[in-house]
Amino acid sequence: MAYCTVSIAGAQNDSRFGKSQFPIKSYIEKQGEGFEQESLLKHLFRFDPSKNFGEKYTGDTAMEDFEPVGEGGTYPENDFGEGFSQTLEHMTWKNRFVITREMADDNKIGSMKKKANKLVTAYNRTRENFGRALYLGGLSGTTVTYKGKAFKTSAADGLALFSKVHKNAGNNKTQSNLFADTFNIDNLGKAETAMQNLKGDTGELLSVTPDTIWIPNNAALKNTVFAAIGADKDPATANNAFNYQYGRWNVIVDPYLSFMMSVLGINNANLWFLLDSKFLEEQDGAVFLDRTKLDVKSVVDNNNDNNLWNGYARFTGGFVDWRYVLAGGVSGGSSL
Repeated sequence: MAYCTVSIAGAQNDSRFGKSQFPIKSYIEKQGEGFEQESLLKHLFRFDPSKNFGEKYTGDTAMEDFEPVGEGGTYPENDFGEGFSQTLEHMTWKNRFVITREMADDNKIGSMKKKANKLVTAYNRTRENFGRALYLGGLSGTTVTYKGKAFKTSAADGLALFSKVHKNAGNNKTQSNLFADTFNIDNLGKAETAMQNLKGDTGELLSVTPDTIWIPNNAALKNTVFAAIGADKDPATANNAFNYQYGRWNVIVDPYLSFMMSVLGINNANLWFLLDSKFLEEQDGAVFLDRTKLDVKSVVDNNNDNNLWNGYARFTGGFVDWRYVLAGGVSGGSSL
């Protein structure tokens, strides 16, 4: 699916703006494609297309294990039940830039492209910030306010994405993906082990395999992370013992995460996350829903002879199964 669509039917026959329509259209499409390739959202969400007002995600608990029945034995009557569900509703997003008649008269194509670039940049920035706001809101509650609107930050069990008491639908036991421990090589190993030991809704082992470390753009934290995983020997030991964490992790250093922390008033220099990228992609973990990707329409305002470029989109995001991610360095969290 294209990153954006551009319609210029409303002004393509207008002699004042006709020559500028197609260069701007091509520029918007090119910039949009470039931003989509660079976006970090694809590492934090699974993208789903949508054709509805919203989408409901439901899951079944796991079926019980196979049973030994011997030769000619009867089949056991094992079954599974319905797990938790999550419903995400789309939000409409809009923006606009204006090409004045004077700019068209003077053939200021360069200035027009700058305006177009600002629209696409704003769209991309909005999506990036929105995704980070959802995660950060999930550290402390079941909703977050972004641009004046409230969005869900709960998982399907109704608790915040990061919680010490996540529920299992099948047996009502609790598990945690919220921890107070700061990042170091020992706690990295403990956090990885904690995720590997997570159970499904009926107590089955899920084989969660975290492979991504996600941190804000914090110099001290970057030094700590890369010191822990950046060498195959442990420089802290006299005989340089083997470092089993070397070469096993993808690292995302995220300026957008840092920015949204400041916007939401989260002052935490120790915040870090682990993610399982395979679980995220194959299961209903974090989902980003696109109902209508960026749709830009060019029309002429007959009241003042200006050319209006209206940007319209519908999308949302949220969380279903929380087990793909763990947060560390959060005061009040569990202890590894």
